[in-house]
Amino acid sequence: MSTSRTPGFFTAAAAIILAASALGGTAVAQAAGNNDHQANPGSGNHQELDTALADAFNGVDRNTNWQQTSKLKLNFPTYHTEGIAYSQDHIFLSAVQILEPTKKFPTPQDGFDRTPGKGIGHLFVMDKAGNLQKDIILGEGDMYHPGGIDFDGTNLWVPVAQYRPNSSAIIYRMDADTLDVHKQFEVADHFGGIVMDKKTGHLVGNTWGSRRFAEWDLQGKQLSTWENPNYFIDYQDCQYVPNSRMLCSGITNLPQTPAAGGTGATYELGGMAMIDLKSHNVIRDVPFQRWSTAGHVATRNPFKMTADGNHLTMTVAPDNGDEGNGTEILTYRATVTPAQ
Repeated sequence: MSTSRTPGFFTAAAAIILAASALGGTAVAQAAGNNDHQANPGSGNHQELDTALADAFNGVDRNTNWQQTSKLKLNFPTYHTEGIAYSQDHIFLSAVQILEPTKKFPTPQDGFDRTPGKGIGHLFVMDKAGNLQKDIILGEGDMYHPGGIDFDGTNLWVPVAQYRPNSSAIIYRMDADTLDVHKQFEVADHFGGIVMDKKTGHLVGNTWGSRRFAEWDLQGKQLSTWENPNYFIDYQDCQYVPNSRMLCSGITNLPQTPAAGGTGATYELGGMAMIDLKSHNVIRDVPFQRWSTAGHVATRNPFKMTADGNHLTMTVAPDNGDEGNGTEILTYRATVTPAQ
């Protein structure tokens, strides 16, 4: 929805990323995958000790020098990309294929501000070279829009919603090794992103524009809900960070001055934020202004990050399949001074 949206292995895996970055996008993606796969699944209430990513991200500010280190082009139709995740063996990319765009109603009808449109939800499974291995179709009826995804070390979590606010969504769980898909539960709202809180074993999702969060148990019982206190960006793709935090990236489209085209020529502001899942506070948020081949801000949709001490590595895939050079997985690195 781009217009609205581990435990102690982080350090070792991210070190592989840094060493491999000179070898190109494939090596970087593989190292990132090792990091995610070695995280423990969300069994709930287990001890978490590694705070490397949280500590390093607290050193990110507006002056952080992010350098692009690799680019991995995907050579298959990717449509509109949404979320990305890595396991030991695979890269996962969610995307929506639009068959019929939604259309705004002059006035709301039956609680909706637009038609449902039509589309197909895709979860692409790739090897570490970016070669397509499987195209998994997700969704039912009007629910065809996959969002941001999260990998808990065993399972991939994917929300698939209607492409309109205040609607409905299905939460899917997929075994990252067998690729078996299970429909976990349905929820009565558009949820465009999800993370597994490994400390509690609960799921946390964000609604259209990330204006609200909800927490569920694995049976779909809503345990809490809260308003997003931050209006800086709309979160698109998030990941879990020990202890009980989530790191999100996103975008907001801001109007230009009349001389630059006015409201019809919007400006993409990108950014990242870390959220405390216990207090529900935004711990830190920073802008991110690096641009893709097609001219999109890099945090537009798919996003994941790892840390090795004070070195951060970020992978993103902001461009759609029919834009620029097609979808490319971009890798950025930065060195920070962690906040005390």
